[in-house]
Amino acid sequence: MANSRSPRSEDTDRAARKRLLDGAVRQVASIGAAEVALSDIARDAGVSKALIHYHFVDKDTLLARVIEHLVQSIVTREEAALAQYENEHSPLAVDALWAWLDDELRRGDIRVLLELDAYRGAAVRSAARTAAARRLAAAEQTVTRLFTVLDLRPRVEPSLMATVFLAFVDGLAFRWELDGRDEASASAPAPRVAFDVFWLAMLSLAE
Repeated sequence: MANSRSPRSEDTDRAARKRLLDGAVRQVASIGAAEVALSDIARDAGVSKALIHYHFVDKDTLLARVIEHLVQSIVTREEAALAQYENEHSPLAVDALWAWLDDELRRGDIRVLLELDAYRGAAVRSAARTAAARRLAAAEQTVTRLFTVLDLRPRVEPSLMATVFLAFVDGLAFRWELDGRDEASASAPAPRVAFDVFWLAMLSLAE
């Protein structure tokens, strides 16, 4: 049987799903994954609670889709960070990588992923494992590309360096949250200093 849904209906559904996902992200960031209720998300998104059940069935499914939504966005932005240096050797690539990370810290998406990683729902746990694997693969690609752009060859397997890089990023996101995300904290030099020291240590592992 042919699909009778109109393009307009599909666009409306996509817009509704995005509003719900964005609302869920804000609510998880504000009060935590365990504490957030579907009614909180519906109120934030400006829709009825019934619409959440229509699109996502239950809270576990919605939060799993939030993880998929966030990791896709984060990985896409990370992959784009070094794109302009793909065919040239430039130390400015390190600054480009920091610009990506600084943007992620301000967005807070990584911190939401870390919060959801502790949630006990089965669908969320499965999505979190898949997201972790995608982020690790992206981190390995980033490490490999950065060393290539800098015309360096690592003496340590990029996969191992990627694990350390990902742990550093998550630790910085967690500290950012603890320090507060007001303008004064966001403009403090500490995260950039930590980033520079980290990459000086990583690049010292080059031949």
